[in-house]
Amino acid sequence: MTADKERTVLSVTQLNEYIKARIDADRFLGSLWIRGEVSNFVHHKTGHLYFTLKDENSLVRALMFASSASKLKFSPENGMKVLAHGRIAAYIRDGQYNLYVDAMEPDGIGALYVAYEQLKRKLEGEGLFREDRKKPLPKIPTRVGVITSPTGAAVRDIINIISRRFPYAKILIYPSLVQGDGAPEQLIAGLRYFNAALAADVIILGRGGGSIEDLWAFNNEALAREVASSRIPVISAVGHETDFTICDFAADRRAPTPSAAAELAVPETEELKRKIHNIIGRMDTLVSSSIRIRRKSVETLRDSRVLCDPLRILDEKKTRLVMDTQQLEGVMRLAIKEKKARFEKNASKLEALNPLSVLLRGYSAVFREEGGLVKSVRDVEVGDLVVFRTSDGRLGARITEKEEYPG
Repeated sequence: MTADKERTVLSVTQLNEYIKARIDADRFLGSLWIRGEVSNFVHHKTGHLYFTLKDENSLVRALMFASSASKLKFSPENGMKVLAHGRIAAYIRDGQYNLYVDAMEPDGIGALYVAYEQLKRKLEGEGLFREDRKKPLPKIPTRVGVITSPTGAAVRDIINIISRRFPYAKILIYPSLVQGDGAPEQLIAGLRYFNAALAADVIILGRGGGSIEDLWAFNNEALAREVASSRIPVISAVGHETDFTICDFAADRRAPTPSAAAELAVPETEELKRKIHNIIGRMDTLVSSSIRIRRKSVETLRDSRVLCDPLRILDEKKTRLVMDTQQLEGVMRLAIKEKKARFEKNASKLEALNPLSVLLRGYSAVFREEGGLVKSVRDVEVGDLVVFRTSDGRLGARITEKEEYPG
């Protein structure tokens, strides 16, 4: 057998180190784009992203550190086709190589567009865009708050249109960045400024046109929530007519351009004058009609008998009172007559039952000496004292004999 000194024998570690050195030395593997489908996606609490990129036949493990992941404009999801940029590096301990990703974008669709759609679905699912929670714009605002760049064309258009349409409105400008880092925070500060003291009747939030990158500040989640929670109605006017941002959906009204927002915010003076004139005309017609109706009512009352000859009304009332009195007296007499007849009838019945009436016809009643009525010969004995009660007095007697008739 050949001795080890005649062979090249490597340890596992040496092999992995050799492979890593070869990979690290390959300039092509140091910077390349990989197309694949995201799977096994994990967003670690540290901010690092762990996932696998795969196609129909193979897969490669991938890692994106938090410093790079924080720059993504969208959230990777399982099943999403992406283009990932990075480098291939071997991990000596496990003998595996990984793709270390430093940039990533959706395959075929821009990262900003994907992020826009993801945020739109999220906020729409929360009900942030519901029409029933949106506030109506004031009819005649006297203070219009404008949050935009103080040097752009948008602010000039807004000022010109409001001044021409409704010069009575005071325009309050809150200067803010409208693109780039820090823009969402300044736009949010403007909304809070006006809401803190209700310093405006309506707020216009917007800027002129630009690319999706230029308008991206208005797709900020925190800004959209601030717009939706504003106590003051908000008009979103970002970009051109075909541009839509998240703020457009969260606002109470969306205007296709800043100029259109100014027209929505305030009425047109001449049109308002015409409306007021029409209202005054309708009020005059209604008041005149009401006066005519009431005048006719007064005339009818003036010509009525009550006011023209009040004594006649009193005579009628007196006549009615006399008639009612007579009718009442008749009813009372009849009632008394009926009561008297009933009384006499009952008195006759009572008189017929009165024992004294029997005595008047020649009969007398016999009582024992102690006062009990003698109803039978059995009630007394020979020798007992009895009292005879007649209609005009009483007689004392003693029983000398008694005879009981057979039943």
